[in-house]
Amino acid sequence: MLLWVPWALLALLLPTLLAPGEARHGGGLPAQNSSRPALLRLSDHLLADYKKGVRPVRDWRKPTTVSIDVIVYAILNVDEKNQVLTTYIWYRQFWTDEFLQWNPEDFDNITKLSIPTDSIWVPDILINEFVDVGKSPYIPYVYVRHDGEVQNYKPLQVVTACSLDIYNFPFDVQNCSLTFTSWLHTIQDINISLLRLPETVKSDRSVFMNQGEWELLGVLTQFQEFSIESSHHYAEMKFYVVIRRRPLFYAVSLLLPSIFLMVMDIVGFYLPPDSGERVSFKITLLLGYSVFLIIVSDTLPATAIGTPLIGVYFIVCMALLVISLAETILIVRLVHKQDLQRPVPAWLRHLVLERIALLLCLGEQSASRRPPATSQAAKMDDCSDMGNHCSHWAGPQDLEKTPRGRGSPPPPPREASLAMRGLLQELTSIRHFLEKRDESREVARDWLRVGSLLDRLLFRIYLLAVLAYSVTLVTLWSIWQYS
Repeated sequence: MLLWVPWALLALLLPTLLAPGEARHGGGLPAQNSSRPALLRLSDHLLADYKKGVRPVRDWRKPTTVSIDVIVYAILNVDEKNQVLTTYIWYRQFWTDEFLQWNPEDFDNITKLSIPTDSIWVPDILINEFVDVGKSPYIPYVYVRHDGEVQNYKPLQVVTACSLDIYNFPFDVQNCSLTFTSWLHTIQDINISLLRLPETVKSDRSVFMNQGEWELLGVLTQFQEFSIESSHHYAEMKFYVVIRRRPLFYAVSLLLPSIFLMVMDIVGFYLPPDSGERVSFKITLLLGYSVFLIIVSDTLPATAIGTPLIGVYFIVCMALLVISLAETILIVRLVHKQDLQRPVPAWLRHLVLERIALLLCLGEQSASRRPPATSQAAKMDDCSDMGNHCSHWAGPQDLEKTPRGRGSPPPPPREASLAMRGLLQELTSIRHFLEKRDESREVARDWLRVGSLLDRLLFRIYLLAVLAYSVTLVTLWSIWQYS
């Protein structure tokens, strides 16, 4: 009867003794009829003895290859003054964790599991151009496949430094790089590769928001190794984000008003040069352009290393307006009528009324020439001498002393002779006044002809300069826009 007692005790203790052995030999494989959910059992199985501070490889000589991918979602801001680019990207990382592997048949055929990011090893891959922490949402989980592949998906607001070239504004194209590299591990520990083909990454605009100021031209990729010291080599993957500004808004708000003001300045040359309205009109245009530059000064990008070409364009346009005003002042000064205005010099008459008129195909200007002032002066002197001679022979004493012939009319009374002499003096004065006025008018006409011809010549030179400047800018901007 007492022989069955040891066997009963052995039967009671046998399950307790065999439980640790099954756990050790089976790798912690749970029983199929366990009441715990498969996800909990798998999570406890993976993270029970996991050390997240150690790179997850069984052979330390084998590097961990991290495959990365970048998809540009939006261009949030381009700060030309501070040389900063703010983008929103979808970032993906893939690597193999050899300590996070299981057999799906032992856990209800589970092939993928989401676990907290803080519980596992994550590569220290950063962007070298980071200058500020963006407002990126925190994603607390990663996906782990049964073969150990870890999938880390997260959206990032990236604030990076970029060398922005604004010389071609608003037709500028910017090329900014995002350099992904391990901050600490060398290429012997962590290697970086591209998840997708470079051609696919370059042409992928599937999620890009295309309604903003900037247009995504493509994302170029480049892998390279660099070394700080001769024995330490690091792997890095560069993504070049190439964007182009849409110039329509700036062309309408900046270029068109400036073009309209320049056109009005050219039209102002058709005002008569002898009127003072042209000067006031040019001054009004110059004042309006100055106010326009003050308004658009905040719109133009500014950097410490250069000025955009459109800024040079505005400065040259203002310089042209100033030159046009100076030309108008010169012409108005030439054609202004003065009482003591000197006649046109012979060299200026020859140069303008003949040479320039022939150059401008205005041959009729040289035909109308005023007679020399010397001939008019001689005529006036002759007339004066004749008047004196007449007055000398027509004096009252001479009339009294002159013997009267037989049959001659009686001499006029003394009072009539004095009245006739006064009348002759008044007529002489009127004649001298009219001749002087005609002479001054003729001098004014000569200066008006000279001023008109010079005005036409300077207008054509000004017009050619404006056209050449406009064609040059349009050609440069066209080349840059379609390059």
